[in-house]
Amino acid sequence: MNLLQRLLANLAEVFAPIIPAIIVGGLILGFRNIIGDIALLENGTKTITAVYPFWNGVYKFLWLIGEAIFTFLPVIITYSVCKKMNSDPVLGIVLGITLVSPQLMSASDYVQAVATGGDIKTWDFGAFHINMVGYQSQVIPAILVGILFSVLYKFLKKHVPEMISMIVVPFFSLVPAVLLAHTVIGPFGRVIGDGLAKIIQVGFDSSFSWIVSGIYGLLYPLMVITGLHHAMLPIDLQAAETVGGIYTFPVVALNNIAQASAVVAFVIINRRNAKAKEVGVPAFISGYLGVTEPAMFGINLKYLYPFVGAMLATGVTGMISRLIGVIANSVGVGGLPAFLSMKAQYMLPYIGVMALCIVLSILFTLLLSKTPLNSENRKKN
Repeated sequence: MNLLQRLLANLAEVFAPIIPAIIVGGLILGFRNIIGDIALLENGTKTITAVYPFWNGVYKFLWLIGEAIFTFLPVIITYSVCKKMNSDPVLGIVLGITLVSPQLMSASDYVQAVATGGDIKTWDFGAFHINMVGYQSQVIPAILVGILFSVLYKFLKKHVPEMISMIVVPFFSLVPAVLLAHTVIGPFGRVIGDGLAKIIQVGFDSSFSWIVSGIYGLLYPLMVITGLHHAMLPIDLQAAETVGGIYTFPVVALNNIAQASAVVAFVIINRRNAKAKEVGVPAFISGYLGVTEPAMFGINLKYLYPFVGAMLATGVTGMISRLIGVIANSVGVGGLPAFLSMKAQYMLPYIGVMALCIVLSILFTLLLSKTPLNSENRKKN
């Protein structure tokens, strides 16, 4: 593989173990939206949590899990990076905790203190001070710090004699990594992460945001094939912290729905073919539940016209989704349950967009099956 392919492959391996936790967190945020942020009772004036103490307790209890996943995300990331790089994953956990420790100010508290002239917590070394600012929910800083620690650890492990390795290696890899995390690497990573998130926001907030969203939806399946979509997850997670929401996930979820629906059309077209049903039905069921590999790689790419049909449907509904203004709270299950990840006010409109995506994907695939994109038609001619 070339350098870019190796980078994306390693990034995918770092984030693959994290995805289940992120999905759980997304579902929890979505459920809390429904019971705590949408007025559903007493003529649409009160939320479920405002009326029922039990659900208010559930709402608060679930944030225990949500906070563990999103606020302390750097701990999970540094662990995963260290495990991937064959350094010490337990020290990776310790490293991650030093980025989110309760001793540290949150970024929002720091910004507010600067704006109002309030007290800023620092480590006083006499000749210089280091701001005690945490990296809660930050992704890029955690990745960079995890890499730095792993490089130091492996270097020392290789060159330090075995008899003193257990003492020297952990100390002289962890302490410098933590120091650099709060002086150079962390601030630099925050700037990069915030910058990437802002670039995405500018595109999706511009006058032509619907076009940007449509193009993203059209090209996203190609990103999946090349592996480029793995690079978007850390940016999306950073955006959730930096700009308060994720602009790309609504389109990603529509792609999953479109890929599954294209398989539905394929099964309809080949309804007399028992093999097509045997392969297609499980593929579109799993696709609607957020696992699109069987649909995309098992059928749509193989026969091409369902893949193109799904691309077109994602492009069109991606534009509509942005015109409505849909934004996600977090990354979640990228199929039919995806509406749970949307901000409360966009859930119902997004369900309508999802329904339209299903219809368009089936329609486009049925129409394209009559064209030369369908190899059966080429054989006939």
